[in-house]
Amino acid sequence: MPAPATFDLAQQPHRRYNPLNGEWLLVSPHRALRPWQGQQEAPDTASRPAHDPTCYLCPGNGRVNGDQNPDYRGTFVFDNDFAALREDAPAGSVNLGGLLRAEAESGLGRVICFSPRHDLTLPEMPVADLRRVVDIWTEQFRELAARPDIGYVQIFENKGAVMGCSNPHPHGQIWAQRTVPGEPAKESRQQLAYFQEHGRTLLTDYLALELAEQSRVVLENAHWVALVPFWASWPFETLLLPRRAVQDLTQLTEDEKDAFADALQRLTIRYDNLFQTSFPYSAGLHQRPTDGPAYPEWHLHMHFFPPLLRSATVRKFMVGYELLANAQRDITPEWAAERLRAQPEVHYKAAAANSVT
Repeated sequence: MPAPATFDLAQQPHRRYNPLNGEWLLVSPHRALRPWQGQQEAPDTASRPAHDPTCYLCPGNGRVNGDQNPDYRGTFVFDNDFAALREDAPAGSVNLGGLLRAEAESGLGRVICFSPRHDLTLPEMPVADLRRVVDIWTEQFRELAARPDIGYVQIFENKGAVMGCSNPHPHGQIWAQRTVPGEPAKESRQQLAYFQEHGRTLLTDYLALELAEQSRVVLENAHWVALVPFWASWPFETLLLPRRAVQDLTQLTEDEKDAFADALQRLTIRYDNLFQTSFPYSAGLHQRPTDGPAYPEWHLHMHFFPPLLRSATVRKFMVGYELLANAQRDITPEWAAERLRAQPEVHYKAAAANSVT
């Protein structure tokens, strides 16, 4: 019999553990050991007007409920006209034999317009404007975290029609609710267990390992690091986290907020440049729950979950085995990080405009 091969993460099927949620991922790199076969497509040069009179998020326009947006010049926040949560939800519950269970959930939803410009996305906005987005995220978290009826504040952005975004105007959302939802609850349990055992946050020690190894680091500045996590399930998934362990946005210094805006721009530019398209994703901040305790075990971070796999039109779908058994990927996180790391930091549209002039 031939001698067993040496275990190699880059070549052999294996499982990887996600310490943030306690779950496992199947990686099958042998299925992708072939030259890059990314579909070559013409760059996406489609443009939108700076102001769309039919857009319900643009300054001065009317919304479905009859309200009119102010003529805002920076960011703009309003209560979602079709929020998934309601503050006036009556209390109540159902429990039939411990199997059919339901309970009322209260909360609220808000929309944050990142810019008055209808034709921009985060990577196309100046860093100073991204800093204003960081500021409004911080203000909204501070306000909502102080409310006794709110146990968790989820700030997120869905970018692109493929991610269910019904309006291309640059915007994100906030869903704030009474209880801590599933994914943050998993992360809360995992971070607490690690902190109790080691006296340090899980992501502090994880980041130290990644910085020492460097193979999955995409970019870094003085205060933030963007990397493809060792356990990434989406092809070009990234994790953006501060070097210093803070529990929420309100604890960041002014310099750390500036660096956050810088990292946001540099990371999202790399996404767009990868396939020269406005790269779709769901992204969101994970912060401490707001139901009372200080949560010293929490380490603020931001997830990016993009669906694109090999081109602007070839997407990863969570189907079959992924739905029925386990998250799975073919390309390794190390390979994905290398691809992202290699992208220029000038947006492809700006580069094209400069070459013309």
